[in-house]
Amino acid sequence: MPKLIVGLGNPGAKYANTRHNVGWMALNAFARKHGVSMDRNGYQGLYGEMRWEGEKVILLEPMTFMNLSGRSLAPAAHFYKVDPADILVVYDDLDIAPGKLRLREKGSAGGHNGMKSIIQELGTQEFPRLRIGIGRPAPGWQVIDWVLAPFGVDDAATIAQVLPRAVEAIEAVLNEGTFKAMTKFNG
Repeated sequence: MPKLIVGLGNPGAKYANTRHNVGWMALNAFARKHGVSMDRNGYQGLYGEMRWEGEKVILLEPMTFMNLSGRSLAPAAHFYKVDPADILVVYDDLDIAPGKLRLREKGSAGGHNGMKSIIQELGTQEFPRLRIGIGRPAPGWQVIDWVLAPFGVDDAATIAQVLPRAVEAIEAVLNEGTFKAMTKFNG
């Protein structure tokens, strides 16, 4: 059965190194490590395909802007006939400290607009996700300005260190499933 790994972010150079694009950063790090070109256009996104232990794996970057991510993910999942349990969504989380990862087998959107869109379009919240911590905004920052701002020097270094762990977490989900991967990467 095919698998679908989706990294969330916003298109355009303006957003390339922002906190909201850490899902794309992790997906691209995974793609680079495994020699997958993310150069196909479709499903309102960019995607690439690979084989993992004989199974097809589709990597997808929605180009719909964060708040409409489901409009990209759902058509890809339907076309490839990917069961929601075989989708892994990688995205930023304000409630997790920078440099920390959290895997979950399912759950609510937790206030994340990209996840709200995906849950609405899929009609379920029963799919795995890998959340990458970006931390809460400093006093005086609005949340929207925080997530759309580039990482500060300290956080950029922390994110550079967490991306290889995020790649390892994606690999662990593919190799062992989300539940076993959670025991290794949460905490």
